Amino acid sequence: MLAVLGALLLGGCATYHREPLAPQDTSTSAQSLERIRIDSSSMPLPELAAHRFDPADGLDSDEVAMLAVANNPDLKLARDDLGIARAQAYSAGLLPDPQLSVSSDYPGAVGTTRAFNYGLSIDVMAIVLRSANQQSADATVAKTDLGLLWQEWQVVAQARQLFIKTRFEADTLPLLQRQRDLARTRYERMAAARRDGNLTDDTLNAALIAYSDARKQYRDAQRAAAQTHHDLNALLGLAPDMQLQLQTQDSDTIAPLDDATLDAALAGLARRRPDLIALQAGYEAQEQKYRAAILSQFPSLSVGFVRARDTSNIYTSGFQINLSLPIFNRNRGNIAIEQATRQRLRDEYQTRLNQAYAEVARLREDSAILARQLQETEAALPHVEHAAQLAGAAYADHNLVLGAYTDAQSAALAKRIDVATLHEALAEQRVGLQALLGSAISEAPASAFSSAQTFIDIHAK
Repeated sequence: MLAVLGALLLGGCATYHREPLAPQDTSTSAQSLERIRIDSSSMPLPELAAHRFDPADGLDSDEVAMLAVANNPDLKLARDDLGIARAQAYSAGLLPDPQLSVSSDYPGAVGTTRAFNYGLSIDVMAIVLRSANQQSADATVAKTDLGLLWQEWQVVAQARQLFIKTRFEADTLPLLQRQRDLARTRYERMAAARRDGNLTDDTLNAALIAYSDARKQYRDAQRAAAQTHHDLNALLGLAPDMQLQLQTQDSDTIAPLDDATLDAALAGLARRRPDLIALQAGYEAQEQKYRAAILSQFPSLSVGFVRARDTSNIYTSGFQINLSLPIFNRNRGNIAIEQATRQRLRDEYQTRLNQAYAEVARLREDSAILARQLQETEAALPHVEHAAQLAGAAYADHNLVLGAYTDAQSAALAKRIDVATLHEALAEQRVGLQALLGSAISEAPASAFSSAQTFIDIHAK
């Protein structure tokens, strides 16, 4: 019978399979990117779920965000953490195994028989604590799942901001190069005049400083573009040397923020943002841990049945009870720990909520300032460009010196760069504000509300 029982138990056991590490770089290459297929329905935001991923004609902003969600290395680790949390929840719901005890005595006296003692017991306290442990593990799964959703939102925002930055750098690098070339031409002409004795050293030094500044500004912009390329590839899980083809788009006009929409989004912030709902789920998990610690202060109990025979061939049947005596410990230490942890989670939730309101208020105020600054700069741009056109015509007709022509052209280029910089800053801030508000200033993600409802259901139970 024991052999049959052992065979049945071993038949349901898991088996071990070795899985060695890969010693080579597994980042996505250009060839593997062409084979990537992304399920739009798995995207965390509705605008991405309604978008088709097709890298054949280059990637737009939404496609870059979709690739980031599907291929970001940190998100892969976060999904692994979710798998661990689900496995832990599965483990918490399993019933404890019964304990079988077998003992046998072989007497040496003549006329006696072999004695044995068979016992079967189970930990009753583990069954009592199962409900609290299961609810705590389920809340932890909800917390991890919502944390993953919040991390996906942040990755989407980072991908869109890097896309905006890449577009901005592609637009401004030619302007900075033109500005550098103008400063170089001016310096070279003045250096020639100085060699002929027609220019003083202080004037030439001023031209040299202007040329050095323009050259440094261009080199700094090149380094920033290279850093943006590296950051985008790392975010998307691409090989470092891979040149991603991005679609060129016209500069979008960012509409002013509606105060009523922002106020409504702030009012529902605690019910929308996954990180805040995740903290609520974490608090619920700690509530159940605290409840389990309270239950554990009572005596630990295990019961079982015993069948025995002594050496005089007398059979006995009975039961056994193992009971701890709560005299000294009474689990008071663990109760204090879980209670203090619950207080910390409560404070952490309130602190995160307060920070969210503060961050939204800061971005809201800063966006209004940027919008006014952009409006003023765009209003001044036509006048500067008109002056540059007049200077160009006068210089072509030999009615204007090179220095004045260069100054007028450089002023127009600088103003265009200022406009592009303000456009970029405003667009990146709008993306950041959408991430903080859970895209509520356009459309709230359905996945966030479903996750919130899941947590509410768990909490109600």
